[in-house]
Amino acid sequence: MIQALMTKPGVIIYQDVDIPAVGPDQIKVKMKRIGVCGSDIHVNYGKHPFTSYPVVQGHEVSAEVVEVGRNVTDFTSGDKVTIQPQVVCGKCYPCTHGMYNDCEVLKVMGFQTTGMASEYFVTEAAKALKLPDNISWDHGSMIEPLAVAVHAMRRYGDVKDKKVLVLGGGTIGNLVAQTAKAMGANKVLISEVSEYRLEAAKKAGIETVNPVQKDLKEAIRHSFGPDGADVILECVGINATMNQAIEYARKGSYIVVVGVFGDLAQMNAALIQDHELTLVGTAMYRVEDYQKAIELAEAGLIEFDALITDHVPFKEYKKAYQLIDEQKDKAMKVIIVMDEE
Repeated sequence: MIQALMTKPGVIIYQDVDIPAVGPDQIKVKMKRIGVCGSDIHVNYGKHPFTSYPVVQGHEVSAEVVEVGRNVTDFTSGDKVTIQPQVVCGKCYPCTHGMYNDCEVLKVMGFQTTGMASEYFVTEAAKALKLPDNISWDHGSMIEPLAVAVHAMRRYGDVKDKKVLVLGGGTIGNLVAQTAKAMGANKVLISEVSEYRLEAAKKAGIETVNPVQKDLKEAIRHSFGPDGADVILECVGINATMNQAIEYARKGSYIVVVGVFGDLAQMNAALIQDHELTLVGTAMYRVEDYQKAIELAEAGLIEFDALITDHVPFKEYKKAYQLIDEQKDKAMKVIIVMDEE
């Protein structure tokens, strides 16, 4: 089978490798779509702190089952699936207490272990989840980032009837906002400086504000009333938005840190203390988040197409990063399409 291998930052070659044998508890899948995410971009530039080279990328996927191991009863050939990319030890404290997404020796396919950027992939059946027929291959590959959003909202708790502010309208910020709305939030507002991303949010039915054009504090008051937001989700990963969250949070309210900070954060800890803010981190997802994401997608509650900006053939993988470089904020979700498509 053909496999895409990043030999060093920015260099992708194609190699012909053997398809691994399918073990008794495993399945073999034929890859259909692979999404490119922000962490993949860091790897492309050599800026991911926990990835070495060579590396096979690919962790946001949809695929078709083509073979199952003798012990596998939940899947048959032809099933449409997505795959959880975490590889965990199952023995550490987080793993034995239901928090395997925080495994002490966590590896993620495409970063610390082999990803799914190949024609076929063999994985433990326990990592696969069936996709309903009404979820397309494109949308199936976006269940992974949607699961990130679901987990982020669950880190806050029950969002029903709550007022939610999302800082950042990239793919994750957009999906966080859509998830909050789909899970019953009273009102959701996205703050974003890119007009293109603001339009994508509007297409998804989310209220927006550009803080460059309108004072954010006033926009919050206008959207949520004098009590402000019940929870603020920071989805950018920079000091400016982190401190906006702290400054504009209602006393005693919650901030969920979703954005990945490349640099050490500098924040106003005095306000966190004095305003009794609850600052919560969120990392990846668990199987129940995938299940909820699939449920929301199957019910038609998530607008994916407004986020998908480009499709790139598998044999032109490098072009995905070139498009992201050239289009900047206009390249939101770039999807790799396998050759036979």
